[in-house]
Amino acid sequence: MTVTEALAPHLPYLRRYARALTGSQSSGDAYVRAALTAVLAGKSELSQDLPPRVALYRLFHVIWSTSASQFDQDAVADVKQLTPEERLRSLSSADRAALLLTAVEGFSLNEAGKILGESPEEVEQAIVQAQQAIERQLASRVLIIEDESIIALDLENLVAELGHKVVGSAATKDEAVTKARSQKPGLVLADINLGEGGSGIDAVTEILRTFDIPVIFITAYPERLLTGERPEPTYLITKPFLPETVQATIGQALFFHSLRREAA
Repeated sequence: MTVTEALAPHLPYLRRYARALTGSQSSGDAYVRAALTAVLAGKSELSQDLPPRVALYRLFHVIWSTSASQFDQDAVADVKQLTPEERLRSLSSADRAALLLTAVEGFSLNEAGKILGESPEEVEQAIVQAQQAIERQLASRVLIIEDESIIALDLENLVAELGHKVVGSAATKDEAVTKARSQKPGLVLADINLGEGGSGIDAVTEILRTFDIPVIFITAYPERLLTGERPEPTYLITKPFLPETVQATIGQALFFHSLRREAA
């Protein structure tokens, strides 16, 4: 098996992780390409003592770490004096990475430690710090677009437990657009396929013509939206989802949206 064949199954999920970590498809995909190019060009080697997926994420972090370090240096240091948005901004890249690797990508503490070059104990501490920084710091008004009532209710309860306010739940494209215009949400959680109700992507596209808000897509087939070959979502949650996955992804979406809003 060639290197390309060994890594191919893991690339869509590395793109998912990289997009969430960097806050954009273009930036995340660029780092993934850089990691793959480094391997194929012989400029970097995958750790032979690690499973291919762990080794690939480890290489990604080596390439990404320099810019992440600069990002941390630019963050505000005196956390006690900060607004909620600034407190979230001060969260270190390493803490966010530890949370995403375990909550979204499903790595164990030991595997995440191998990727980050830290002990399992350090990873666990970073996760706790990230969760504390994210939890309730940026409470938002959330619109849920989901045609399966049980999943919609599950999301409503979970989002409320995380400190956000659910301003509406829609099962069709038209209903979603109408509720967005009337309720003015600050975040959208949208299923990709609404069955006979249309497309969640189409609903979001129309909503974003009016509102500048972060969007998290939910799908049972994430690999279809992680090709890196066209404009694709930055934030994806895979069905079935875990509460910690939803929490971590919402935290990233609000984190980067607040930075973009400050920079505007």
